[in-house]
Amino acid sequence: MKEYKGANSFSCERQTVVTIGTFDGVHAGHRKIIERLVNAAKANNLDSVVLTFFPHPRMVLQKESGIQLINTIEERKQLLEQTGIDHLVIHPFTHQFSRLTALEFVRDILVNKLKAKKIIIGYDHRFGRNRTADINDLKQFGEEFGFEVEEIGQQEIEEVAVSSTKIRKALMDGRVERANLYLQHPFTVTGTIVRGRGIGKDLGFPTANLEVEEEYKLIPKNGVYVVRCMIDGEPVFGMMNIGTNPTVGGKEKTIESFFFDLDKDLYGKYLQIELLVRIRDEKKFDSVQDLKTAMKQDQAFSRQYIKDNYA
Repeated sequence: MKEYKGANSFSCERQTVVTIGTFDGVHAGHRKIIERLVNAAKANNLDSVVLTFFPHPRMVLQKESGIQLINTIEERKQLLEQTGIDHLVIHPFTHQFSRLTALEFVRDILVNKLKAKKIIIGYDHRFGRNRTADINDLKQFGEEFGFEVEEIGQQEIEEVAVSSTKIRKALMDGRVERANLYLQHPFTVTGTIVRGRGIGKDLGFPTANLEVEEEYKLIPKNGVYVVRCMIDGEPVFGMMNIGTNPTVGGKEKTIESFFFDLDKDLYGKYLQIELLVRIRDEKKFDSVQDLKTAMKQDQAFSRQYIKDNYA
């Protein structure tokens, strides 16, 4: 997969099949659409192109919305690379770009820059300044500029929309197993390991504090989770706490992971951690000893879960 920071830098000898979307989560519904894209490209001797945007349009046009996304842009790129597409174009979404008319978008971006011979798009897709154009307009442009439009039906598009909503809700409710089922891959959090207060070490559970830079990244409900992470090329399991550590007077929300059977300095490492299952809510215990007891129980549960599912 070749990646481009904007349509202006796109380069391809052959004409293309293009689909357009946010593809947050790159979940099962998205993969059906992308599979159709890849198959259409192969059948017609064309290259497959996914055109997506960053920042998310709502981050630019509706800043007050505080939108939370399933993936950071880096996570989205990794997932899209697994789908077999030839080209990924991440076009910068700006106020200026949002002012393009439908004609300018189709002619200048899809036809002249991306060399579209076929466009696969949802029945409800709207585009151009103030989102005034729809799929019927796109089909008319297709006749003018010589590209075919394949419409994705209402049922499939609604499945995609429902899936995205369900995934976000499941994560906010802490139901990470259900979210992973919809995604067809584990939900991840990605960031750099930074120094924390050292409380975990004092409790006998030295934790790695993950700093997620992207404010728009959806962080699941506070609680304790079983996790997995590739560290130096090896899969490592552990447990993660998302929350404020109320028993030891914590106030700021942190993401801390205790990795099993690992003796490595992780400070400064950039890690992508998969959340596998939620163990329990975060709670304030009556004493530090009660917290230690609970953490030992969490570890026992985690090790048994890993043995049952990954051994």
